[in-house]
Amino acid sequence: MELDMISPLAMLGSMCSIMLSFGVPITLLIIGLKKYKAKASSFFIGAGTFIVFALVLEQFMHLFAMKVLGIGPDKNQWVYFTYAALAAAVFEETGRIVSMKLFMKKNFDFQNGFMYGVGHGGIEAIIIGGLGCCSSLLNMFLINTGIMQASLQTLPLDIQEQTIEQLSVFYTTPVSHFFAAGIERTSAIAIQIGLSLIIYNGLKAKNVGIVALAYMLHFIVDFVSVSCAKVLNVWIIEALVMLMAVGVVSLAHILNKKEDGKGDFVV
Repeated sequence: MELDMISPLAMLGSMCSIMLSFGVPITLLIIGLKKYKAKASSFFIGAGTFIVFALVLEQFMHLFAMKVLGIGPDKNQWVYFTYAALAAAVFEETGRIVSMKLFMKKNFDFQNGFMYGVGHGGIEAIIIGGLGCCSSLLNMFLINTGIMQASLQTLPLDIQEQTIEQLSVFYTTPVSHFFAAGIERTSAIAIQIGLSLIIYNGLKAKNVGIVALAYMLHFIVDFVSVSCAKVLNVWIIEALVMLMAVGVVSLAHILNKKEDGKGDFVV
């Protein structure tokens, strides 16, 4: 068995997604520092919170759910969709509350709420989108240059076949999907910033209802994204996520305006 050549457009799509996944967070970080005069520490608090609560603690919960409770995508899908969205909402929004209360007492304002969101959503984009696309682009390069095929020849036949089957995703996936990854991450960053500012406003106003709203919105966004992934065209899903991003950011903007009349999302 031999590997097929990867379309140059697929490689271009991965490169565009890498630029968006890294470029958008960096651009927003600069905006936060230069325009909003926010603290860089708020960015790293947001980034650290995502890593600890979403990539560490939430993953332990997923292991428990799958191994002990028997929840998984190959069983009752709707139970899994509900669980996955709920877990993401609980861990990430709780992480925001804990971090803002513990580490942002001296810089608890709109500017640093925005910067926290940039860090939270930015590191997610870099790790999940940027690094993932970098890995894909590297594999595409190795396939097209023949290096991958030559390396496979040194492996046992069964492992060769298994590896080729796994790598076939790069030439069986529609080219447009490689561009979609970066767009998805951009929308996700906007959602994370909006949710961070909603939590900020809820904590500032000591309004449990606003805090609960952030949990609910996060659940809705994730549930729609996960449950529609296998039944809708990827671009329809991206359009839905983009619309939800606009809604979440707009709501955060309205809440901030209502709170102190100074919020401004114009960058």
